[in-house]
Amino acid sequence: MEIFLIKCLQLILSLSILILLHEGGHFFFSKLFGVRVEKFYLFFDARVWKWDGSIFKFKPKNSDTQYGIGWLPLGGYCKIAGMVDESFDVEQMKQPAQPWEFRTKPAWQRLFIMIGGVLVNFLLALFIYAMVLFTWGDEFISTRNMTMGMKFNQEAKALGFQDHDILIGTEQGEFKEWGADMFRALSEARRADIIRNGRPMSIALPGNLNLLDMIKSTPKFAMPFIPAEVDSVMPGTPAEKAGMRKGDKLLAVGGANIDSWNEFQDQLGRLADMLTEAKTHADSVRIRTTTVVFAHANSEQADTAHMVLTDDLKMGVGMSSLLNYYQPTRVEYGFLECFPAGVAYGWNMLKGYVGDLKYLFTSDGAKNVGGFGAIGSMFPAQWNWHAFWLMTAFLSIILAFMNILPIPALDGGHVLFLLYEIITRRKPSEDFLIKAEYVGFGALLLLMIAANLNDILRWLGYM
Repeated sequence: MEIFLIKCLQLILSLSILILLHEGGHFFFSKLFGVRVEKFYLFFDARVWKWDGSIFKFKPKNSDTQYGIGWLPLGGYCKIAGMVDESFDVEQMKQPAQPWEFRTKPAWQRLFIMIGGVLVNFLLALFIYAMVLFTWGDEFISTRNMTMGMKFNQEAKALGFQDHDILIGTEQGEFKEWGADMFRALSEARRADIIRNGRPMSIALPGNLNLLDMIKSTPKFAMPFIPAEVDSVMPGTPAEKAGMRKGDKLLAVGGANIDSWNEFQDQLGRLADMLTEAKTHADSVRIRTTTVVFAHANSEQADTAHMVLTDDLKMGVGMSSLLNYYQPTRVEYGFLECFPAGVAYGWNMLKGYVGDLKYLFTSDGAKNVGGFGAIGSMFPAQWNWHAFWLMTAFLSIILAFMNILPIPALDGGHVLFLLYEIITRRKPSEDFLIKAEYVGFGALLLLMIAANLNDILRWLGYM
C-alpha cells in the first residue's frame, strides 16, 4: 500500500504541474491578445446533480476569470470566451460576437492561443532535462565498458550473436548504454559492431527487427551479463537456512545449470509458469521445492541444498548488479552547458517516442497502451526527485506531442482548422466545429476507457 501511495502521489503531482502549465500557455496568449478567460481549472468540474463539481474555486476582484480545482482528475481546462471547446457551451456561441472573444480575433492570434499549451510543454520538458543534467549530471555504464558482454536470447543467437559479445554500436553510431535507445538502434540496423574474444567484428542485421518483441520477449533480446554471485542473504529465508552466504556463486537451480542472474531469472520464470497451473497447496509446495547447487566464495567445492521457495518464489538472496563490476561514467554539466545538452536529450526522447508509435497499430502495441495505472507504475517505488523530474519531462513531451495531433477536441484539431482558414481564407462554420468537437471528444473518451481497461486486465492477469 505504501508503494502504491508513493507512486500515486508522484503521478498526481507530475500531472498537476503539467496540466497547470499547459493551460497556462493558453491563458498567457489569451491575455496577451485581449481574449477573456472565463474559467481556469485543474481537473474537470463535471456537474454532479446539484453540485457544480468544484472542490475549490475563487474569483479575484475585478477579474473575469474563475480559478478552481475540479473533482474529476482527467486533465484540466482553460475556458476561453467565444470558443468551441470541451465545455460545449453552445449557448454562448449563439450570442452576438464580442470584441473580447476568441472568435473575433485574427486567425494568427487564435493560432498562437491554441499552440500555447503545446509550446509550454515542449519548452518545459527541455528546461527540466537541462536542470536535471545541471543538478545531477549524467551517469551511465557504457556498453563498450561491459567487459563481460551480454546474454542473448535464441532470436539474437540465430542472427549471429554469442553470449559475452560486447555491443559497440551500429552503422548509425556507437551505443551509449544498455536501454531502449540501444534496442531501437539494433531494430533498425543493418550492421551491429561488437567485440568477441577481444577482436572487433560485425554482424549483419535485417534492419527491420520488431522492437516490441526484442524488449518484451522472455528472456529479452540482450541483457547485460551479470554473474550469479550472491550480494546478500536475508535472515530467516530459505537461502540462509541452506547455509548460503554473501559471495557464494549459484551453479544450478532445479537441475538446470546457470552461470548468471539472467539464467536464474529465466528458471524462476519457468517455475512461475508452472505455479499458475497448481490446483492445490500440495501442488504449490511441490513446484516450489527445488534443488540449488552453489559454491562458497573462493571454494571449488559445490554444495547442494534442497529448499522450499516462498509463495512468490523468493529464495532470499540479494543479486549482484552491474555496479558490483563496473565503474559508471559520470558527466558533469555547467550552467551554460546544460541547456544544449538538455535540448539534445529531449530531442532524442521525442524522436524515440515518435518512432515507436508505429507499433501502436499492431496487436501487441494496442495491448501495451496503458492509462493512469501504466503511467503511475513508471514512477519509482521510493520518492526520488531525480527520477520524478525525468519522468515529468518525458510526460511533458508526450502531452505536447499528443495534443498537437490533428484530432478534433485536441489542440492540434483546432490548429488544423485554423491553418485551413488561413490558407483558404474561409472559416469553418461553428456548427461544423461543434460537431467535430463532439466526435473528437467521443473518440478520446473511448481511447481513455480502452487504455485504462488494459490496465485493469493487466492487473487481473489477463494480459
